Amino acid sequence: LNWSKRSNNSFLAKSNFSSKNFAILIILSPLSTSRRTGHYSVQNRARNAPGKPPYHRCNSQDSLDELAMDDYWTEVENITLSGEGDAEPQEEVQLKVPDEGEQEEAWLTEAGLATLFDESASDPEDMMGLLSTLTRTQAAAVEKRVEKLQQTLRKRNKQHQVPDVRDIFKLPGTPESKVSLPLVPFHLPVMPEIVSEPETDINLEVSFSDQALSYKEGSKGSSEALTDADDKLPNFKLSRDKTGLTKVGDLSPHDMKKVHRLVLIEMTALFDTAGIDLKAHKAVKLKVKESGLFGVPLAALLEQDQRRQPGTKVPIILQRLISHIEDEGLDTEGLLRIPGAAIRVKAVCVELEGKFYEGLFPWESLKQHDAASLLKLFIRELPHPLLTVKYLSAFIAVLRLPTKKQQLQALNLLVLLLPESSRDTLKALMEFFQRVIDHKEQNKMTLNNVAVVMAPNIFMFKGFRNKISEQQEFSLATETANIVRLLIRYQNLLWTIPKFIMNQVRKQNTENQKKMSKDRAMMKLLKKMAYEREKHEKQEKPLSEVDSSSQGFIRVQAPQFSKVSMAVQLTEELQASDVLSRFLKERCLDEETYMKDLLELNPSAEWFIKCIQR
Repeated sequence: LNWSKRSNNSFLAKSNFSSKNFAILIILSPLSTSRRTGHYSVQNRARNAPGKPPYHRCNSQDSLDELAMDDYWTEVENITLSGEGDAEPQEEVQLKVPDEGEQEEAWLTEAGLATLFDESASDPEDMMGLLSTLTRTQAAAVEKRVEKLQQTLRKRNKQHQVPDVRDIFKLPGTPESKVSLPLVPFHLPVMPEIVSEPETDINLEVSFSDQALSYKEGSKGSSEALTDADDKLPNFKLSRDKTGLTKVGDLSPHDMKKVHRLVLIEMTALFDTAGIDLKAHKAVKLKVKESGLFGVPLAALLEQDQRRQPGTKVPIILQRLISHIEDEGLDTEGLLRIPGAAIRVKAVCVELEGKFYEGLFPWESLKQHDAASLLKLFIRELPHPLLTVKYLSAFIAVLRLPTKKQQLQALNLLVLLLPESSRDTLKALMEFFQRVIDHKEQNKMTLNNVAVVMAPNIFMFKGFRNKISEQQEFSLATETANIVRLLIRYQNLLWTIPKFIMNQVRKQNTENQKKMSKDRAMMKLLKKMAYEREKHEKQEKPLSEVDSSSQGFIRVQAPQFSKVSMAVQLTEELQASDVLSRFLKERCLDEETYMKDLLELNPSAEWFIKCIQR
């Protein structure tokens, strides 16, 4: 290679291979003095040229170096070339930054705390039940958003007053002048003592943000930097207890709604502890395809598939592409890295759209590399990113947390926050990538190689490159590859619901149960009486007839469940699924659960054996 220094603090290496010009431009970043960064620009290179020089592909599972990132830029180039000449280019995703105060309102609404600024938004008793379970760091996160919203509304000179945070987090009977913030309603939880554990253990019993705060306080005055100096991936494992682990899908929709609210608050508290201010973006509504395979919103595609195969959680086309790639064998060298022929892939894409659901597509003629390219195309063509516009910046911000353990904890919370369709599809992809990596001795695709190849496909949505500078794109390359690496490496941990969240949900359910039934024996008697009465009047009263004395309540009968009758208040937002979820408060147990320990934790539980479709 002939090296020549350039005026912009860069070096240009030129050579000639197979009569094709080959140039590598390496820009030394002026922003970092501790490590070298480089940008690879491949110009006029013939793809798969026979004389192409061998370059080192990282064989380590522990670190990402600049040489390994060459695959990333090659993949970006392939993506760019594959999009050229599209007859009907898709509309680009437009991002909207929320207005001042809008983000806080949206956050409080999603967290189930809309009553704090809109008294008609939800049940205040439910809100207080949620607040009563919060840890100190979680309460501080809520307080911070309420204070920001207060400041915004004061600027707008609005008449509506958001309640003062001292009123929200005030102990009953405490004089206002003596309140010390932050406080949690009803009681002050003592910061749990965090026992020193081996670095590889993930503690699920103590709030992640509480653990991060203890780490931060323990690191004050230390000369050591908070950030890990190396890029190694520890062998993390979950601390198990006798009550077992709870995975996504083990809980009823009703309890998952509570999990979502608590996880949002906990995730925000974790980033707050590290001083990271997350800005959630909103996607401007786009005109999208309502049917088909490629470029269809994930939720719409699953709804379309569920009409054909009830219970489908991952798009059928994605499942079929993964199956085809595996049927062809995972030992193929360069699998996922070597692209299929762009023209042929486009033609196959059109053919799939017309023949897939009819079962007429000739799978035997589909080449393996073409199928891998179609899989990546499917991910990229989603109208909105798989990780969602809302949480995409939070996923990227994970690497700003000071330790690998906190990064993993944040990813755990973010995975739980994803919509069910995105979460299930992401899990299917991660499991497939791991199976590819399991054959790395034959296919030469290590964890790092798969991560750098798939990162641009997962993170680069339509119009992404037009919204960032070249310097930002270079910085994001390594960051996104590292995020995908963590998602693949620790997928067995990331789809687990932390025990401290489960304990908070259990406490909410206990409080709700106490409010609904002050006298359990009397309630059982009333249920039986109501059931017997309705049984005799079942066909005597038209369904359209409504008792005027109910005043917005209906009584729902469910004799096949343990809770055979329930009074339900009607609201504008109440849907049939909401009514059903009130009867289905169930948790699937880990097979290693010790029943006696669980019974001590939840003495009022009832036990069933059922067939659950996964």
